[in-house]
Amino acid sequence: MNKIKLMSLKLVFILSIGFSSSAQSLNEEKLPYYEVPEYSEKFTAGTMAARMVDALGFRFYWASDSLTEKDLAYKANEAGRTSLETIQHIYNLSKIIVNSTLKQPNSNKKEELSYIELRVKTLHNLKIAADILRESEDVSEYKIIFGDREIPFWNQINGPIADSIWHCGQLVIYRRNTGNPINPKVNHFTGKVSL
Repeated sequence: MNKIKLMSLKLVFILSIGFSSSAQSLNEEKLPYYEVPEYSEKFTAGTMAARMVDALGFRFYWASDSLTEKDLAYKANEAGRTSLETIQHIYNLSKIIVNSTLKQPNSNKKEELSYIELRVKTLHNLKIAADILRESEDVSEYKIIFGDREIPFWNQINGPIADSIWHCGQLVIYRRNTGNPINPKVNHFTGKVSL
């Protein structure tokens, strides 16, 4: 009887490790922008725009990594956004960026997403947009579309891309204020993480 119990416990232990590993690997889905991708061999409008989006992705990855409830609730003052609201805003900007490269109009549809969902979707939106831009021969075809209005790609640079980078900086300051600074091994100049 003890032998059977012992075998059952071993089986439960082995299964729990297997399920735990599977769940952990699902939670640790390989997200883009842990590091900035290798740069292109040639300089074109498309490769330059893609590199800007890649740099944004890298900054967002680390600014939004491993935030706690305390981090997400933080805001500089009563009139400002919380970190979670800032992440929601960056996500909305990432939709404008990716919709431009997919040549799709933007909508005002509200989405209720968790912090993890916002983070994952933002990073994937940026990766899709950067990959399209990198292969592009003419970035002027990627207009920002709001209803019948088509806004030139120039506004993408000084609008959603620059605005998102700005807000990543806010997230970094906010999390520093809550005692959870970004990984000190992140090097924004090289786009790499030192070991």
